[in-house]
Amino acid sequence: MTDHNKSAENLFKKVSRRSLLRSSAIIACLVLVLGCSKIWDVLHGGGDTTPGPDGWIGGFAQSNTAFAYPNPDLSSLPLLDNMANIDSLKRQQAALWPEFSWETQKGAADPKRCFQMFAPDISRLGYTNEGRIYSIICPQQGICSDTYGCMNVEVSVTGQRGWVDESTKLMAADMTVEGKIWFSPSGLQNQFIQELLEAFTTANLPFPSTKANAIRVSTHLPGNPNQPVFPVRSGLSKLFTSPNFTIHPQAFTTAFIDVEIGPIKSTNNHTVDEFNKLVMEFFNLASGKMLQEGNILSWNVYLATPDLVDQQEWKTHAERWRQSIDVEHDHGPGSIVRYADGTPFNAEEALIEQKISELIQWILDNL
Repeated sequence: MTDHNKSAENLFKKVSRRSLLRSSAIIACLVLVLGCSKIWDVLHGGGDTTPGPDGWIGGFAQSNTAFAYPNPDLSSLPLLDNMANIDSLKRQQAALWPEFSWETQKGAADPKRCFQMFAPDISRLGYTNEGRIYSIICPQQGICSDTYGCMNVEVSVTGQRGWVDESTKLMAADMTVEGKIWFSPSGLQNQFIQELLEAFTTANLPFPSTKANAIRVSTHLPGNPNQPVFPVRSGLSKLFTSPNFTIHPQAFTTAFIDVEIGPIKSTNNHTVDEFNKLVMEFFNLASGKMLQEGNILSWNVYLATPDLVDQQEWKTHAERWRQSIDVEHDHGPGSIVRYADGTPFNAEEALIEQKISELIQWILDNL
């Protein structure tokens, strides 16, 4: 062997050893940080390897080359009404752990990002045996004040399109959504809220005491208020590092959404619009500015093993679970709002009292 060949061989061995050591160090660090069970999720995209039920065919994800990662383009598909094709649903993945995150002090040097798991097993992804998505049910949760009870918040899907591939554990979807906020029964039991409701009823004005009369908040693609369509993609949000208490390695797979909060949608009644604006300020004080205009609301969705769809049950699922949230008096089956270090977020009741005073003055001036 020539000196030149020996030098090349030695160099190859050194590089190989360095690569091996570097890879081993990375894996060791991940094990130390995440634990043995979670390393599988990081490296392989899901901890649950249980196969879904029989009937999976697949193929829709591959029906158009534009659908493929790394940048799925779904624009050739129409945005469909979320409940218009329930009869086509055959399979589903339940979002057992919908982990939300937002900044409580947007624009500050330390924006004090917080985290909350919404009520589990409400959100679902529904699709055909071939993998075409036809319905997405999004989560709900109660936001509470110690003094004035709770309000419900729901992320309502108004349009969707996309695909699922069970064999690769990947998915890609586009959605349009709006936030809906209304007083829960525990909030309506408060004497002041009752008096507000009575005043609106007397004036023949809609009051946000039901989902039908909920305050509606617009959303859009972050940084682009003219684009209401935003992506849902496999993996976890890249806007922040998820704290350990929000990670669920037992999930089948993950997906994430980042959406910017827009203005409140008008009811075409100036009096009601002004009142809804004050209520939203009250809501944002209690929730840590979850739906403050300009804030970005993110959620990492940890999905369960695929299952079959009962179409009739799907049709009644969202309303049935809304009623279960309505009866809660603290934070329901989801988690409390916490900062990344685990410290609970606590709304400033003094500021909420001040906002209530503004509401009282508004009632005296307008009703």
